[in-house]
Amino acid sequence: MKNLNLFSDEELVTLYQEGNNSAFEVLLMRYKSSVFMNIFMIVRNRELAEDIFQDTFVKAITTMQQGRYVETGRFGGWINRIAHNLIIDCFRREKNENTFSIDGVEYDFLNSAKLADESIEDVLTKEQMLTDVSSLINYLPDNQQDVLRMRFFEDLSFKEIADKTGVSINTSLGRMRYALMNMRRLAIEKKL
Repeated sequence: MKNLNLFSDEELVTLYQEGNNSAFEVLLMRYKSSVFMNIFMIVRNRELAEDIFQDTFVKAITTMQQGRYVETGRFGGWINRIAHNLIIDCFRREKNENTFSIDGVEYDFLNSAKLADESIEDVLTKEQMLTDVSSLINYLPDNQQDVLRMRFFEDLSFKEIADKTGVSINTSLGRMRYALMNMRRLAIEKKL
């Protein structure tokens, strides 16, 4: 049989639905980093991100096994939409857990402008922005992706990034500069 890595996403889905579990493993390997990073950028909690990541792929497996996956030519977009919906569900659960009753009157502390810096709408807006940004990162060259992720997600200094990547601080700074310029150009091109 042909190397499964050479198959398109849609071909792999079809093979998986026909019982080839290795096809799903290839899909998982193809998308696990970007899906996890998208989730983590929004929830900012590793354990929660891991739970949502696992739920995302369980839901994808269930949907495909039930024959409800609709081929659109964009498996990556579909799997990220599942993750996005699960994150929203998580925020909704947290919101419900954080609504208190005082003297029989329900008051939503989570969305109170007086008591909170951000409403759920602000959180969801930021979530969408982070999703857009993380999708743009995937278009950058690997060395620029690495610098961005280390700087913003691992909170490393440029010296630490330079040490970790084996380049000078100036090279790290240059890669960050080009990454930001490229992301700005991509955002304009993709109308984000």
